[in-house]
Amino acid sequence: MPGEAGKSDMERIGLFSEMEYITVGDKYVSPFNRPFNEAASKNKQMLPGGSKEMSDLQQGYFDPHFVRVFEGEGYVNMNQVRRRRMMEEAKKNIGKAFLPTNGTKMQCGFGSYYGTIGGPVQFFSAQLKPREKYLAPRKNLYTNPGKKGTGYGYTSLTIGKQPSHSADFYEESKVVYKKENEDHRHLLKGPPFKLNSYPREYFDANPYFIDKPLPPIKKAEKPVALTTPFKPSSPAKKDGGMKAGTFDPYPSHSTDSYGAKLLKQSPVKSDKIFHPPGGAKSRPAISIMTLNVKRALNMKNYKTASIQSY
Repeated sequence: MPGEAGKSDMERIGLFSEMEYITVGDKYVSPFNRPFNEAASKNKQMLPGGSKEMSDLQQGYFDPHFVRVFEGEGYVNMNQVRRRRMMEEAKKNIGKAFLPTNGTKMQCGFGSYYGTIGGPVQFFSAQLKPREKYLAPRKNLYTNPGKKGTGYGYTSLTIGKQPSHSADFYEESKVVYKKENEDHRHLLKGPPFKLNSYPREYFDANPYFIDKPLPPIKKAEKPVALTTPFKPSSPAKKDGGMKAGTFDPYPSHSTDSYGAKLLKQSPVKSDKIFHPPGGAKSRPAISIMTLNVKRALNMKNYKTASIQSY
């Protein structure tokens, strides 16, 4: 199929080079008819002879006859060994088994010690414990009595020493400012710079400001009322296919000279219209049928799948 807009097939697909060919001249074999294990259906196959079921008979085992783990070992009765061990443990007892003289005693209620081994616990008794005699704390240390005064206008009321008075010069801030201003003026080389370009208040002329006096107010003239209605001098003329009904006379005819026709100029290279290049090149796409086949056929159902089902 020829390419669109004079392009070859490779340029239309958008690949850099032509795809390689793996084989040439091989016959096509459908993957659905191809056997899974072709070697399993040729020549003779291994016949294991069927599976054996495990039972009490000898045919359920690999060996032809039952083989013992130890040959010639002595028979040991486990009951006899257990009894012999119990007799050896009984010899370790010093006397007879301990039997209590009386039966167990039942408690008569919550908090009672009747029937217990240790009896009452002194720590939980309700009797008062002996306490030490109470000694009242002694009085605080006496010092000099507090100094009288509220703090405002009274001296020597603080813990430390009274701060000494330092004289402060009256209006010292004004004197310092005046000195700094004189030092600043001493450093100046001349008067401040002023521009003569804008002698007025605004940078642009104020359009609403007028130097001249305003003219006197004009009195509104009242329209004169007409007593008689207006009547034209003569009736209007009807247009009879000419200029009879117009105000101006019929204009004179003027011949127009034929002008030279404008030649069609050939476009310059710079005057050409810009045409953008073609869009993104398409690539080979898989058909919908192939996608459905791949989804329907997988590694679990490839044995049971057939061509007729698709």
